[in-house]
Amino acid sequence: MDFPHLFAPLDLGHVTLSNRILMGSMHTGLEDRAADYDKLAAYFAERARGGVGLMVTGGIAPSIEGWLKPFSGRLTLPWHKPRHRKLTGAVHAEGGRICMQILHAGRYGYQPLSVAPSRIKSPISPFTPRALSAGGVERTIRDFVHCAQLAREAGYDGVEVMGSEGYLINQFIAARTNHRDDAWGGDAARRMRFPVEIVRRTRAAVGRDFIIIYRLSMLDLVEGGQDWDEIVTLAKAIEAAGASIINTGIGWHEARVPTIVTSVPRAGFAWVTRKLKGEVSIPLVATNRINMPEVAERVLAEGDADMVSMARPLLADPAWANKAKAGCSEHINTCIACNQACLDHVFVNKRASCLVNPRACHETELKIEPAPHRKRIAVVGAGPAGMACAATLGERGHTVTLIDRASGIGGQFNYAKRIPGKEEFHETLRYYRHRLANAGVEVKLGVEAEAASLKAAGYDEVVVATGVLPRRVSFPGSDDPRVLGYLDVLARDRPVGGRVAVIGAGGIGFDVAEFLVEHQPSPTTDVARWASEWGVDTQLVQRSGLQSPQPEVPLRQVWLLQRSEGRPGARLNKTTGWVHRATLKAKRVTMLGKVTYERFDDRGLHLTVDGKSQILPVDTVVVCAGQEPDRRLAGELAAAGITAHLIGGADVAAELDAKRAIDQGTRLACQL
Repeated sequence: MDFPHLFAPLDLGHVTLSNRILMGSMHTGLEDRAADYDKLAAYFAERARGGVGLMVTGGIAPSIEGWLKPFSGRLTLPWHKPRHRKLTGAVHAEGGRICMQILHAGRYGYQPLSVAPSRIKSPISPFTPRALSAGGVERTIRDFVHCAQLAREAGYDGVEVMGSEGYLINQFIAARTNHRDDAWGGDAARRMRFPVEIVRRTRAAVGRDFIIIYRLSMLDLVEGGQDWDEIVTLAKAIEAAGASIINTGIGWHEARVPTIVTSVPRAGFAWVTRKLKGEVSIPLVATNRINMPEVAERVLAEGDADMVSMARPLLADPAWANKAKAGCSEHINTCIACNQACLDHVFVNKRASCLVNPRACHETELKIEPAPHRKRIAVVGAGPAGMACAATLGERGHTVTLIDRASGIGGQFNYAKRIPGKEEFHETLRYYRHRLANAGVEVKLGVEAEAASLKAAGYDEVVVATGVLPRRVSFPGSDDPRVLGYLDVLARDRPVGGRVAVIGAGGIGFDVAEFLVEHQPSPTTDVARWASEWGVDTQLVQRSGLQSPQPEVPLRQVWLLQRSEGRPGARLNKTTGWVHRATLKAKRVTMLGKVTYERFDDRGLHLTVDGKSQILPVDTVVVCAGQEPDRRLAGELAAAGITAHLIGGADVAAELDAKRAIDQGTRLACQL
């Protein structure tokens, strides 16, 4: 076996898990409506079938006060149990095991009934919570216990008590959010009494043959959090109270340090879990940015943890475990930690999915089934949309030819993989190379598809996925050889000077700016360098694991410019945009809005900014001013009387939207 530690059984006393893979909790949006539980059951069943040792649901509230938002998922009444039995029944039918996460949002609740240890508003909710009375604290503990009892009755194998990420239990533990001076606050011993009582009373209520996972915040990453001695003391108390497993929690949602985005190094926080090894005797779970079997095996083999938790990697590939066990990790559809279809969706009340796997959370609707009538189909363009479409068509039994003028598949992914922190796109291209081959797709590279040749070949269907063309800008001097397009920089390695103006502050502009200021290899591949840049104390001497950030000196001086008013980067993705803005700020990138470009000459780039003239003393300008659909082939096909299907950037050019492109390509392929 390639990964002996990963697939070693784990004996919990009353039950033995088949491997060391925990599918970590992740909210999908399907938990919030009873009508969606059939879809949620299919989602979990597919991952149980894929070989996961133990899985945990998204957060379920133990009371209305604990809701994440109004009418979100809860298990508080007997008639809530049938919907949950759909999940447990589906998972057990596939031979899997599942725990339900009990999550009380506390002051993070996006609803007016929220409560907290103290009346302190959080920065991520507009509602100020009501401070719990002593009686309210006791009632809340009873709510947790009752929820766990109902979970057992609903067929769950256990529960996970959510004690990290800044939710209610974490709020009790930290002096930052607990200003009480009674039996539930004050010194550290009283602050940690709340979680200990929850675990102790839950264990007494559910018996010994029921898994209790406690999600322990081991690294708060906010001012006023716990120090390491307090964390160790709490871990020991949680073990004594009856927990079966301690799962690692990293960071609060309001922390200034990113914890799960793609720029975080792989297994970038496993060292935290390792530090707790030896302090407790129950299994410890490492988490965050563990996305490939080789990474997981190393964490376990080096003794950092007893299990590894992965949530988004199992969105990306439900068969992750089975592929790893079979020695076929090269076939895994790797999570790239982009957050675009999972967390970004959940935070705007949309159903979660996955950029690289649009079937995630849509298993009952988006099915890849044998085609009733097999066809010969040409797909032109091997970018994200074309690759997804061709592979899915081949898997359905069609005879498919994928054609691209480039020398390799991937399209714009080949440029994205060069951006610091986006190295995971290498994995996506590796996955598609194998998937296309397995699906029997004929791939023709270095070939310019023409309407005449496609018509002569007599294809039943033609899919045009020819992508985008960079939009140019025009001003005096824009034809100067020192004015480059983003493809000149990322694809052609044209020389770039030491002082650069980047025109366009969308996603591509931010990517190019990061590429220009960052040294290679980037800190995203080195935990120590990354921790230093973001101010994470890996020795845990400082409270909460925070220290002063020490950004590396930027490789170039960069100005990032946009025509529109407002803050550059304001339209970036919700859960990752702040990371990109913070990264460029740390690299001393000047960001300007409401810019008019006057001319470029030997003195630099002449601008009008908010009505005032200035000159940027740059020696290079890089244009990232958006894209336009490349529909030239579609027009030629129409003229030849051939109806083609337009997908991806050729259909809509919108900031290189790979999420939409892969989804669109997959859905079209399921219909043809």
